[in-house]
Parts: sequence; structure tokens; C-alpha cells
Amino acid sequence: EPDYVRECRLFYDAIENGRPYDEVVDKAVEVINNGINQRPDFDIDSLTDYSKMKETLAMEVVSAEANQEMLATVPHQNMEDMAVVYRFVLNSDDEGRASILVTNQMLETMGVTPEQLHADAMENAPQIRPAEIKGMSEVMAEMMGVEQAEMMGIFPVAPEDEQMYVATVPDKVHGAGVLAYQDFMDKAAERAGGDFFILPSSIHEILIVPDNGKMNLKDLEAMVREVNATQVAPADKLTDSVYHYDSKDKIFEFGEKFVERQAEKEAEHSEEK
Repeated sequence: EPDYVRECRLFYDAIENGRPYDEVVDKAVEVINNGINQRPDFDIDSLTDYSKMKETLAMEVVSAEANQEMLATVPHQNMEDMAVVYRFVLNSDDEGRASILVTNQMLETMGVTPEQLHADAMENAPQIRPAEIKGMSEVMAEMMGVEQAEMMGIFPVAPEDEQMYVATVPDKVHGAGVLAYQDFMDKAAERAGGDFFILPSSIHEILIVPDNGKMNLKDLEAMVREVNATQVAPADKLTDSVYHYDSKDKIFEFGEKFVERQAEKEAEHSEEK
């Protein structure tokens, strides 16, 4: 990781830890100036110019329970037991990612409301970090090579035989934020062929499982808990929950809530009969 990126990370951490925004920005100008020759296209003045910074807005989702202290200081929106937070992404490439978590103090300094921030993020995030939804067979083929995947019968598969999809963003960093995109659920429903379950693989990606009767909620919940406990680094963990999207009623909710709603609907239908 280049020195200037490493130094910048200290600056971003300072903001996240509650240092006064104006003070940190002043220090940042000095720090960034020392390494700016490596990023000649970077405009330091834009750090305090919301009209420019909003074009770099990204959305991320984190565990609400695990981030209670942080969420008290940043604008956010809740999605069940997750929270949508916002970042200005200044750079993301093979050498690393430089970003600033948007705080309440930062918004106040810039004179921007949380509502405006969210609206701008909804418009800009999908453009600069578009959602990618790929079938697991395609992902496996990319990892092991198409020829080997074909030999093993993993790839290609018919759409109706695809049992799981992976959703993230191009750089695979905090890709679970696609959950907050306005049209993501409907695009995912189109790929899944209707209703689907959402497994929080990590803060970097999510898994989509078609709700076609082949996998039940309890098995999926057990899978998420097992993977989180054995395969996911604590810093990358999202939640242990399983979520569901009802493509007809357009409702995102806990899987358990969906099961309860369906039971209530069936009970009402039986009474009507």
C-alpha cells in the first residue's frame, strides 16, 4: 500500500473517531500534499465542497447491533438489523481504497441534510459502484477457469438450475451496500425468478437464494451462522440473519417475518373459504 494511502487512512480514521472535521481537514491538506504527486488528478479543495463530493457517494450496510456507538455519530437508515451508512470514495484500485465515512458533524459543516445525502447517494452510488449479480456457477468458473468448470459440469447451467447468486460491486469492497440501491431487489428478483432469500455472506457481498422450495429458512439460517463462525473474519461479518424479498408485495424483511406473514395469509384464506 503506497505511503500516501496509508497516511490518508489515518486521516479518515480520525474523522470516524470523532475528531473535529475542520481540524482534521486542515491536517489532511498537509498530509495529502505530501503524496499528491501520485494522484495528480486529485482536487484537495473538493474535500469540503459537497457539490463535488456527492459525486463520490457510496452506500454500505453494517450490523446495527455491532456498530451502535458509530451509528450514534453518523447519518444512517435502518434495514431490519442492518444500517445503511454513507462514504465518500476518493480512490479504489489495486493499490487500495481511500474513503471517508460521512458523519453528522461533516453534514452540519457542509450544510447538508441527511435526506439530501440519502437522495444523492441513491442517485450516485449505483453509477460509480454498480451492482453485479452473478450466478454461483459463473463465479466458480471465474475462479477455477472456464475449461475446468466445464469439465466438472459446474458451468454453464440453465437459469432455472442456478441455485445461488452472488451480489457485490466491481471492486468487491463493502459490496453488501447494493442492498440499499433503489432497483436492486427487483433486478435480483428477475435473476432469481421471483421471491428470494438473502444471506449476509459478509459486508463485502451477499448471496441470493431463490425461494423455490429447494431450501428452507431454518437450513439457511444454520448455514449463515456456521459460515460466520468459521469462515468470516470478525471485521467482515455482517449479521447472522437471513432476509427475504417478496417480489409481489415488494417487501424486504427478516425471513421469519415473511414466514409469519405467509401463515397469516393462508389462515385468512382458509377462513374466507
